[in-house]
Amino acid sequence: MDLQSADGVRRNSTLICAPIMAESVDQMLVQMKRAKELGADLAEVRVDFLKNFSPRNDLEALIKQCPLPTLITYRPKWEGGQYDGDENKRQKALQLAMELGADFIDIELKVAHEFYNFIRGKKPEKVKIIVSSHNYECTPSIEEIGDLVARIQATGADIVKVATTALDITDNARMFHIIVNLQVPMIGLVMGERGLMSRVLAAKYGAFLTFGSIEAGVVSAPGQPTVKDLLELYNLRQIEADTKVHGVIGNPIGHSKSPHLYNAAFKSVGFNGIYLPLLVDSVANYISTYSSPDFAGYSYTIPHKEDGLKCCDEVDPIAKEIGAISCMIRRPDDGKLKGYNVDYLGAIAAIEEALGASNGAPASVSPLAGKLFVVMGAGGAGKALAYGAYEKGARVVVANRTYGKAMELASKVGGQAIALAKLKDFHPEEGMILANTTSVGMKPRIEDTPLAKEALKHYALVFDAIYTPKLTTLLREAQEAGSTIVYGTEMFINQAFVQFESFTGLPAPKQLIRDVLARNT
Repeated sequence: MDLQSADGVRRNSTLICAPIMAESVDQMLVQMKRAKELGADLAEVRVDFLKNFSPRNDLEALIKQCPLPTLITYRPKWEGGQYDGDENKRQKALQLAMELGADFIDIELKVAHEFYNFIRGKKPEKVKIIVSSHNYECTPSIEEIGDLVARIQATGADIVKVATTALDITDNARMFHIIVNLQVPMIGLVMGERGLMSRVLAAKYGAFLTFGSIEAGVVSAPGQPTVKDLLELYNLRQIEADTKVHGVIGNPIGHSKSPHLYNAAFKSVGFNGIYLPLLVDSVANYISTYSSPDFAGYSYTIPHKEDGLKCCDEVDPIAKEIGAISCMIRRPDDGKLKGYNVDYLGAIAAIEEALGASNGAPASVSPLAGKLFVVMGAGGAGKALAYGAYEKGARVVVANRTYGKAMELASKVGGQAIALAKLKDFHPEEGMILANTTSVGMKPRIEDTPLAKEALKHYALVFDAIYTPKLTTLLREAQEAGSTIVYGTEMFINQAFVQFESFTGLPAPKQLIRDVLARNT
């Protein structure tokens, strides 16, 4: 197969396979053409999706007219597919696909011995048989996956395929271990959102192929990215065995724009790194599982900023004071993990800029000095903003749902505490500053707001750390009440510059980062 990528540089041999799923041959042919245009290497033709499947005519048309090499799959209901008919007929159709020139066919482990007996060695030279096993419940232990792979190899398979389900992000590590140590071509995928890294890092660990859908949401298995994202967002062709892995650790994480920023920025400066959204349930489990030097640096977001700090070998004094990290770097010399907090730098710089522009304060004195600064939320970002405002000479008020947490943070910054429910009646003076660090108003619940509109008239400036959506209900209502508003994207951009430099040791391509964020919000 021709393994050139568009720019002529292809740093791994992992193929991108696009599942073709439609009810008619004509629709499938349209999808095949689209798969080729998108940059897929291979089409998995899911004939179990065809209505009124006529094996000889349909297979001949699909195999002969497909602009890409073909993998014919006729998945039965008992292995997660659509076919619910006679097993003998199904195997006959797969044998026919081989005779008609398919490049690959997929047969399930449960019936692989039976199928090999059925074809009695009549296998065209060119066709490769993939023997597959799908586990829709969990990802077994390394020993169990190893046994499964041995059973698949014993059938005479040309290519081993094992797909499992991720209950935790650490499940991917077991699959990587098997792929790296296997001497025969292997497709090893972990399904579900927590398994995304298995689909992208397939190229790092040398998997035979990974699947990418033609259209977002139209997938043949849970957690499948699109061909477009594999190629353009994750730069799959450029991934190598020694590519450094970075990512954003959070829960939820699907909304994050960070992968768009950092992957584009890494590519623009030729840095050999990848940046993934990492849906993590336990930070401690994640860090202890992915301890190799290749797992080089992370951004931290809600709700893991405090847990991230506990997993560091060393913590920057400012992060220690705040009690939360937003960035973690593995030192290349000794592999130790160092935590930093760059949240407050980004947010405070953006707020100062907006205030300075509106009141013309001299540059030597922070426009925050002496201002009453109300922080909603006392988690990682709340701590960062409270500490940052305090550093600049503001008088800090912490409003939180649980008053105890508000008290604890307020005492660290010489401020006062208030229960979030009482904030709507709190206005000791006009011209205050409000910073929201709660997740109220974040996608998907974009109509929610942490503070009633009538309370906003007492604030000269309102900042919202949420950046999906960019214009939250809180910011829109603050604007209507006459306040200056500062978007969460500004905090995000400023700290992205700092993190990029920490990850790569190179100057951040600032304009590119701004442009990418503008395109993705």
